Amino acid sequence: MLKHADIWRAIDRLAQRHGLSASGLAKRGGLDPTTFNKSKRMTPDGKLRWPSTESIAKVLEATASSFTDFVGLTGEGTGSGDAPSAAAAASLRRVPVIGYAQAGNDGYFDDAGYPAGNGWDELEFPHVTDDHAYALEVSGDSMEPVYRDGDIIIISPAASVRRGDRVVVRTRDGEVMAKQLARQTANRLELVSLNRAHPDRSLAMADVSWIARIMWASQ
Repeated sequence: MLKHADIWRAIDRLAQRHGLSASGLAKRGGLDPTTFNKSKRMTPDGKLRWPSTESIAKVLEATASSFTDFVGLTGEGTGSGDAPSAAAAASLRRVPVIGYAQAGNDGYFDDAGYPAGNGWDELEFPHVTDDHAYALEVSGDSMEPVYRDGDIIIISPAASVRRGDRVVVRTRDGEVMAKQLARQTANRLELVSLNRAHPDRSLAMADVSWIARIMWASQ
């Protein structure tokens, strides 16, 4: 799994590769010049702050770089990462890609929330340690502006979920939703909508088939 320091290291190296400062890279991607400033990488009370997947996608597009290029810049070595290192390449895992509509159909998951069967399209993704991780292709606007139609989100059924995590939930009726976890008790699941135009949800745990953490998004 990519760590906080890995992501920011890759952003700095991407800027250096193109003869830019972190601020210059942000401006090239059409972002606020302070987006990647050192001061933005941690909150005043010491909590880690992550760059958004949207901001990373924009600078990758602006520099004609691929996500694989970006992964190659995450290592702790001092090189500029002109190509992915052998370790980075070896860390790529192929995960099944499941359509958002498919996720609600019976037979696509087992009782633990793991993808069932085979024949899926596959996507290479770095630093995925969960053997049962899978990718879910977003459809519709219910998760905007965080995730947009066509985005790929990586789901880890084995990862523990905590308050504030972005999660995918499937009900026993086959409804699938991506929300932010507000509260989970033995009896109820409280979820906050990513798109404020859509209602928050409160579900009885007896009606929940499974809940899994969103680990990363590829836009």
